[in-house]
Amino acid sequence: MSRTVRRTLAAVSAVLVVAVSGWLVTQARPSSSEDGASGDGGSGFITGLTMYSGQDRQAAPSISGTTLDGDSLSLADLRGHIVVINVWGSWCGPCVKEAPVFAQVSADTRAAGVRFLGIDTRDQVTAAKAFEDTYRITYPSLSDPAGETLLRFNGIVPIAAVPSTVFVDPDGRIAGRVIGPIDESTLRGILSDLVKERQGSNT
Repeated sequence: MSRTVRRTLAAVSAVLVVAVSGWLVTQARPSSSEDGASGDGGSGFITGLTMYSGQDRQAAPSISGTTLDGDSLSLADLRGHIVVINVWGSWCGPCVKEAPVFAQVSADTRAAGVRFLGIDTRDQVTAAKAFEDTYRITYPSLSDPAGETLLRFNGIVPIAAVPSTVFVDPDGRIAGRVIGPIDESTLRGILSDLVKERQGSNT
């Protein structure tokens, strides 16, 4: 084999190694970080899904405020239920995709002891109420235009990204969170597990 051929083969091999290495890095890179980044920009894939076992669950913060309908409501009012807290805004693209899913699943799981609570953030009440009417969302949402309610979660589970979803068990502890959009099958799967857990604790 001539020196020229050997040099050519070595160059080709080097290019292949770099290409394969780059592909492996791309495949290994997570779809989102755990620091509250909004992730995929609304493509519909889960970003930042974390579930907590019983011994690792922290108490949810004490949150309360005024709903978009002008009523007073606190998370403590829902103690004893599985609570799904969804952070949303009418200006949020991924929230538009989530809204019909949350509306349907909230209705389907109510009899099983699940309650939904929205936190409408950085929004105007008129726009938020129009959003609820459009997507037939019947569960309450706290109005949080300045993001003050979200700050209560700092140090527990950061949920500054919109959308974000937090699952609270009947004892008021955080059972899981999703940073970014969540699809219907994942939402139903998580709630199914939490309902079974609740039923098991009552036997």
